[in-house]
Amino acid sequence: MDLYQHFREEEYPFIDQVLSWRDEVTHHYVSRLTDFLHPREQRIFKSLIGHDETLQLEFFGAWDDAERKRAILTPFYEEITQGSFEVELLQAHFPEKFVSIEHRDVLGAFLSAGIQRKKLGDIAINDGYIQIVVAKDITTYLTTNVTSIKKANVQFQPTPFSKLAASNNEWVEYSATCSSLRLDVLIKEMYQVSRQQALDLIRKGYVKVNFQTIEQAAYVLEEGDMLSVRGKGRTRLKELQGKTKKDKQRITFEKLL
Repeated sequence: MDLYQHFREEEYPFIDQVLSWRDEVTHHYVSRLTDFLHPREQRIFKSLIGHDETLQLEFFGAWDDAERKRAILTPFYEEITQGSFEVELLQAHFPEKFVSIEHRDVLGAFLSAGIQRKKLGDIAINDGYIQIVVAKDITTYLTTNVTSIKKANVQFQPTPFSKLAASNNEWVEYSATCSSLRLDVLIKEMYQVSRQQALDLIRKGYVKVNFQTIEQAAYVLEEGDMLSVRGKGRTRLKELQGKTKKDKQRITFEKLL
């Protein structure tokens, strides 16, 4: 059976990469550490490795509910520790009485400094402090080159994981019934907009599925997909719960507050 038939065409390069890592670990008995993977990539990785008893696959993103995590694939006999993931927790303070900093501001500052998204994990902002998990090999560059966010001067410093702040992720679960799993249909249902408004958002490039801009209204979502709409937040399709007697799809989805 062709395993590619279970995935989307745009995911084929990542599948090839995972299969290459698997072969390398299996035949050369080495470990492979990835950059930070988003949830869909993690799901694909797990499904391709399956229950192979000669291998072990672990993920780490610091927070229990972290979205982005590094993965390590090793022979079954290797010991995997937190240090195996080669990540660092960085923290910076900002004067929250004078400036409001959000997740997008922090990420924008990093990307503007030439840092690749795949080198960055999740970001938490609490009580005037920013925390971010990063690949250890960019720590020096990041602390040197990211010294301001919006109008605030910041200085990121390595911080022990024992000082990890609470996660900002708060998801609320909803149930719904929809006519199909098309992108426009699900935007209409999840964000409570009209079908025409959903189409406009898609055509303007305001919609991402698994962090990739999608401009096809007929694009079909799958269980576990992350959906984000500019200005309206993020949702994820948690579970498909079968069809109704009228052949409509029952779904459970979560929305990030």
